[in-house]
Amino acid sequence: MQLNKYLALCGVAARRKANMVIVQGRVIVNKEVVKKLGYKVDPEKDKIFLDGRLLKPPQIYKYILMNKPAGVITSVEDDRNRKTVVDLIGANERLFPVGRLDYDTEGVLLLTNDGELSYRLSHPKYEVDKVYQAWVDGYVTEEALRKLVEGIAINPGLIVKGEAKILRRKEKKTLVKISVHEGKKRQIKRMMKAIGHPVIQLKRTRFAGLTVDGLKSGEWRELTGEEIKELYTQVGL
Repeated sequence: MQLNKYLALCGVAARRKANMVIVQGRVIVNKEVVKKLGYKVDPEKDKIFLDGRLLKPPQIYKYILMNKPAGVITSVEDDRNRKTVVDLIGANERLFPVGRLDYDTEGVLLLTNDGELSYRLSHPKYEVDKVYQAWVDGYVTEEALRKLVEGIAINPGLIVKGEAKILRRKEKKTLVKISVHEGKKRQIKRMMKAIGHPVIQLKRTRFAGLTVDGLKSGEWRELTGEEIKELYTQVGL
């Protein structure tokens, strides 16, 4: 098994971030610091440490669905002492958010210590659906939305696309529903800004088929067995 996968299974981070941890020299395998990506370990024989702590995959996985409020960081901890989504749960287990929502973005957020599921749900290869509702500045036309469907550049050489629909108009702003499969940083905000309609307020209403129906802002619940099974099916586990 590759070392980054083992770190992910132990809930350290998704594989991409686990690679960073390895390169930083924070991982020891059998008394030897390992910085090489692609390094393979045998979990039955090798002892793997992170920052001096022996790593073992969790015996019991947890899956938490949260209606994330605005003003909370999607992180395990924050160096500026701002409230995090993990603070809201207050769990003893070390849980990690799957993907990120900006500080001022609300809505569906999944947290788990299941590293492999987290990795796959975050990887564009599996085309996990993410649906947002955004109040944006100005009167959005159907022609502007077609640009999102065809593909819009949010950075030089970086083109993203998504399905979009106008839900409502009010005074000088428009409520737009946007569905994407990628998970680029601040993607929805960058897409809407690129077509001349900056986001005023953003909420994720669906992630991998999950919604927060019945959950007030800041509330959370554990996933049901059927919901977990469906997530596994979506990503081929």
